[in-house]
Amino acid sequence: MKSTPPLKPLLLIAVFLLPLLVSAQESNLGNWLIYFGNKKLGDRFNWHHEVQYRNYNAIGDLEQLLLRTGIGYNLTENNHNLLVGYGFIRSENYFSDNDTKVVVNEHRIYQQFITKQTANRIKLQHRYRFEQRFVEADYRMRFRYFLSINVPLNHREMEDKTLYLSTYNEIFLNSERVVFDRNRLYGGLGYKLNNHVRFEAGYMNQFLNTFNRDQINLIAFVGF
Repeated sequence: MKSTPPLKPLLLIAVFLLPLLVSAQESNLGNWLIYFGNKKLGDRFNWHHEVQYRNYNAIGDLEQLLLRTGIGYNLTENNHNLLVGYGFIRSENYFSDNDTKVVVNEHRIYQQFITKQTANRIKLQHRYRFEQRFVEADYRMRFRYFLSINVPLNHREMEDKTLYLSTYNEIFLNSERVVFDRNRLYGGLGYKLNNHVRFEAGYMNQFLNTFNRDQINLIAFVGF
């Protein structure tokens, strides 16, 4: 018999997403198409790679193209991973008073630590990331903390053919005088096809210093 999700995880998801739902009405809708790939390199090492194609609208008006890769090392079999990587980011930003875009290229080196935990059927992931950012002729540093929660719905564990709820919050902090950079709050529905492939569709609101924006996220996770 298939189990139904208990009330407590669903209440946790609802509380986590409440600020997102309240603030969504004040921002403009865009779309992010995201691919995450992970390749095992023996028992301990892994190769991470990702592509994010971010649009101001549904598709075709590029906001940002992000290419990121890195080599990770598992401190334990499943729960603790250290990774060093590189990212290239092309941003196309509008001026506030017209339709002219400014192109900004960024090269980014980053280091991160991921740890995973399980509480009953709730799957938790913490990610701590340090970034060294070379934005045109400018150098910046940033710290990011990411907390995600996944709750399987039609099975008790994240096995094959599992429908699940997904939510995360990520805060970005600068090393400059203006410490707060942004905060991202996301909620979505995912489907784990098997141990190699899962998909998510969700909604994300991004809070910045002077405004906020919301995006539809379509995500594919592939491990091989």
